[in-house]
Amino acid sequence: MGYVRGVNATSSFDGDPTTTGPDGDPTATDPGRIVLLTTSHRVAPGLLSWPAWQALRDADQVLCADGAHPQLPYLREAGITVDEASPSAQELVDACAGGRTLVVVATGEGEPRLTDGLARLAGSGRIQMPDLELLPASYDLPGARLLDLVQVMDRIRLECPWSSQQTHKGLAKYGIEEAYELVEAIEEGDRDELREELGDVLLQVVFHARIAEEDEEAPFSIDDVAGAIVAKLIHRHPHVFGEETATTPEEVKEHWLRTKAEEKQRTSVTEGIPLGQPGLALAAKLASRVRTAGLEVPLPTGEGVGYELLAIAARAEAEGVDPEAALRAAGRAYRDAIRAEEGTAEEGTAELDAED
Repeated sequence: MGYVRGVNATSSFDGDPTTTGPDGDPTATDPGRIVLLTTSHRVAPGLLSWPAWQALRDADQVLCADGAHPQLPYLREAGITVDEASPSAQELVDACAGGRTLVVVATGEGEPRLTDGLARLAGSGRIQMPDLELLPASYDLPGARLLDLVQVMDRIRLECPWSSQQTHKGLAKYGIEEAYELVEAIEEGDRDELREELGDVLLQVVFHARIAEEDEEAPFSIDDVAGAIVAKLIHRHPHVFGEETATTPEEVKEHWLRTKAEEKQRTSVTEGIPLGQPGLALAAKLASRVRTAGLEVPLPTGEGVGYELLAIAARAEAEGVDPEAALRAAGRAYRDAIRAEEGTAEEGTAELDAED
């Protein structure tokens, strides 16, 4: 079936929207159909749904107010004439008279003027409205908004005086701060804060990847970062993407540790443990590696609080308790007690002031 060619935009709005009945009086015609075609800028132009291509092919006329719309070259290549026009709602309704179908390719901002006008006409009840259809021609896939983040970061890196001067080392402290704020949001159970802090952590990833693109010796991009973690996840989940099986969390962890050991080829269980992390977390991680490897390594003995904390952290890890999280929980309880005492003290001061 060939494509229906559109007609000139101006002539389509000058026609008579009615026909003459047997007695010479105007008689309302078939009101026709208006299709508002929307597309996502996050999907490559020309990749439209089959219903969209059908609507475009069968339309009596295709209109678009934006002559630079990214879809236009692909529509024209497919043999579809698109008229650059921005009719009013009434003009569009009139042009549909006689059973004609008009497809409006929406601009990036949508068509608020047109849709509001059509809504007012429909609400007036004074005219017979054409069938109105909103037809999404392309859809965002899950994660599509990440493309927006990459684009925004590109522009900020180029145009912002502060962002354009940042380096990996200069941003390192923000990564630590944002990670701690994320942990706090999780432990506080604040869902809104959690969503925001996840965004802040994600920003650090995208920012560092954007800076890395500019490295002259070993550049890499956000796609390289994503590709590497995808490959790692697939390799370390042979029970999902391969032929191995795992029915319990313990078996999954065993797969993970085995494949990780094969990848890293480490000579010591301590390799890969960052010594700059908080002390309790460091002690618990060391104890975890020793226990997982089946080693019998007694804790070093010595005098002082450090050795006492090391023993406590090792005991907590053996009992399945995160010592850092446990200490933070105790710290929050202490903070609440301090605030309660401060409130009591303030009330007592206020009472004394009132007596004076």
